[in-house]
Amino acid sequence: MLQDKRILLILTGGIAAYKGLDLIRRLRERGAAVTPVVTRAAEQFVTPLSVSALAGEKVYRDLFDLTDEAEMGHIQLSRSADLILVAPATADIMAKMAQGRADDLASTLLLATDTPVMIAPAMNVRMWDHPATQRNLAQITDDGVSVVGPNDGDMACGEYGPGRMSEPLEIVAAVETHFGPKPLVGKHVLVTSGPTHEPIDPVRYIANRSSGAQGAAVAGALLALGADVTFVTGPADVAAPVGAHVVPVQTAQEMKAAVDAALPADAAIFAAAVADWRMATASDRKLKKSKDGLPVLEFAENPDILAGVSQMTKGRPGLVVGFAAETDDVQAHATAKRTRKGCDWIVANDVSPETGIMGGSENAVILITEDGADPWPRMPKAEVALRLAQRIADALT
Repeated sequence: MLQDKRILLILTGGIAAYKGLDLIRRLRERGAAVTPVVTRAAEQFVTPLSVSALAGEKVYRDLFDLTDEAEMGHIQLSRSADLILVAPATADIMAKMAQGRADDLASTLLLATDTPVMIAPAMNVRMWDHPATQRNLAQITDDGVSVVGPNDGDMACGEYGPGRMSEPLEIVAAVETHFGPKPLVGKHVLVTSGPTHEPIDPVRYIANRSSGAQGAAVAGALLALGADVTFVTGPADVAAPVGAHVVPVQTAQEMKAAVDAALPADAAIFAAAVADWRMATASDRKLKKSKDGLPVLEFAENPDILAGVSQMTKGRPGLVVGFAAETDDVQAHATAKRTRKGCDWIVANDVSPETGIMGGSENAVILITEDGADPWPRMPKAEVALRLAQRIADALT
């Protein structure tokens, strides 16, 4: 898909710049030509020589380089590519893009171009969550810039959270999707994601270990294929995909109401890990220790959102996909779940603690359909999402 595509890759200054070396290699493996631009800050992390050696092309560094300006010029350089990819994209370059600043080669190229632009943000979690960065993100996405990630993870600074740059293969997958067809244009797809939190009292709740990463990746992949995505998410650890209509919820009952409000849809993907039970009556005050013994928690069953939508007699989505997180007999349990719920497909995975899948960055799933079971090899969750999105597109078109 990337054969003969020309990528102008801008590496900016962050520890994630080292991933840019592998990114260049992965892009070239798929037939792309990579023209690298390295900022002065990026040179603190990777050398122009190593970048040039992997790209097989000259590295551009300075705005006021007389030789470069005479041979090509920054205007022509900015418009000679099929895609401009900024990876990593620091908070600084995002601010320059949002404000239209052009004080170095990278920012000038981005301002002078009419070529599509994609960024892979990478920064400290506090910087990512800062209102200024979120304002800048909103502005540049409104300007038509595509965004890949960021992921949750450990930071070089020792903190944990959103801000870690997407892995090179995830970025390559997004680039491939950018150049691919958009078969889901005009289709409305509903995606649920994340855990639900069922309150016990004002400070305690029942939940599970779902990070929401797979659901967010699926929504992002569907967006890349042109779908209009309504993303109903519980309190997940990962950021919602840029471009989706995001509906945040806390409880299963809130998620059901949001799903009902989002219908009709051409497809509904239920990736959320919805709690099966809630408190029959949550306390409005914090439960205290008592000499009389442990408190008695009375449970009530939560609504079965997947079954409810699957078994609709009117307005049922054309494709309903559920997820099954199992710890044993994965295929058998998932197959039975598909029959019991009435959905079209089940995406099943083994979430036993030793797999590292629950909350991790990879997944190994079995797609259960009326035709049987199709096991997929272990791969990054972003690749699982792209593969599933393409299957959904094939089913809807």
